[in-house]
Amino acid sequence: MVETIFDLPVEKQIFYAVLGFSWTVYLWEAYLSYRQRRIYRATRHVPQELGKIMDSETFEKSRLYQLDKSNFSFWSGLYSETEGTLILLLGGIPLLWGIAGTVIARFGFGSEYEITQSLVFLTLATLFSALTGLPWSLYNTFVIEEKHGFNQQTLGFFFKDAIKKFVVTQCILLPVTSLLLYIIKIGGDYFFIYAWLFTLAVSLVLVTIYADYIAPLFDKFTPLPEGELKTNIEAMAKSISFPLTKVYVVEGSKRSSHSNAYFYGFFKNKRIVLFDTLLEDYSPLNKTGEPQPEQPENDETSSESKAKPKNKKQGCNNPEILAVLGHELGHWKLGHTVKNIVISQMNSFLCFSLFAVLIGRKELFVAFGFIDSQPTLIGLMIIFQFIFSPYNELLSFCLTVLSRRFEFQADAFARSMGKASELYSALIKLNKDNLGFPVADWLFSMWHYSHPPLLERLRALGNIKQD
Repeated sequence: MVETIFDLPVEKQIFYAVLGFSWTVYLWEAYLSYRQRRIYRATRHVPQELGKIMDSETFEKSRLYQLDKSNFSFWSGLYSETEGTLILLLGGIPLLWGIAGTVIARFGFGSEYEITQSLVFLTLATLFSALTGLPWSLYNTFVIEEKHGFNQQTLGFFFKDAIKKFVVTQCILLPVTSLLLYIIKIGGDYFFIYAWLFTLAVSLVLVTIYADYIAPLFDKFTPLPEGELKTNIEAMAKSISFPLTKVYVVEGSKRSSHSNAYFYGFFKNKRIVLFDTLLEDYSPLNKTGEPQPEQPENDETSSESKAKPKNKKQGCNNPEILAVLGHELGHWKLGHTVKNIVISQMNSFLCFSLFAVLIGRKELFVAFGFIDSQPTLIGLMIIFQFIFSPYNELLSFCLTVLSRRFEFQADAFARSMGKASELYSALIKLNKDNLGFPVADWLFSMWHYSHPPLLERLRALGNIKQD
């Protein structure tokens, strides 16, 4: 008689269900990526509706860049899934927990020091993850991003940055984890409420201090100089009662030529951060190389340099920057930021509540190799990472759909401020600068795109005619 999964002990059922779902998600993602790669391979010419938006050279560059990224994602994803499966099948989690116990035993700490052992376990786990992910990160940065002209890092800078990130992460992660475990242990029947409130407080503190104290450890932030752009940004913020206190330019160009902008802060203390690569007047790519002397229009040298410009023009002009910020301020004015925080915290509270129900189930620990002990940190890992994975996938998809809705609304807000034409041209420029491919498989787009595809955003802006 053939034994089915339902004939196995409940802990085995849990283990194989987790493993099966993980591979189901991976295969689904691989199928979606395959559909999108078919688009990259088949769409070799600029579609007619994109003729006035993207030239054939930029289209081909973006096609090849996205194809390389998709192929890389497939192989790195396969490695990650295989590694995770082997860790589970070979008992890697209880093995690492045992190693952490051995380490603290050498310093005279017994098994009763569970939080200490948890911190050692966490350090070893993050170190293992960083080391196994390092070759993939190196390849992505120095092969793919380098090949397509985005990487600005040296190898020395890369390793210095990686070490610094690891150290800073540990300095935040270990104290927060130790306090969370302590709260869970002493919280009694309502520990999940205290744990949720603690994580809420930590997230608010981190969001508040990140750009002022953490981000400057990695990037140089300088105030936007006085001038027309700063004056116009402050005037626009004032017109919608946005409590702007400072505008910064971050030196993102030392890592990558990709561009971005964001705002942060709570209550009456909002700051705007612009990447130097976003600003036409700041972008290093517009300043490299020796200046060329002016030549007559009919000069052969001049026509050759026009056909093959030495430097790539990047970034947006000041009106376009204001339009991009109009979109970002729309997220604030329409309450998108607050809504996302509320959704996040409702989800967090729900997860902690379910964790409180499940943490006492011994079979969950046995399923992953913990027969004689039930460490709280391991319980958090098993329940949040494995047991909740179907729920997390569904939630992620719903948030992606919601994000696209928010993006359309923010675009509409910028349009209501009279910046539709400037936002239209800015979106095209940013798409070119970042080599975004404007053609997408509908299923891949629906599942993955937190921002609507370029054409959909342009159509929503009203099909404004551009030169």
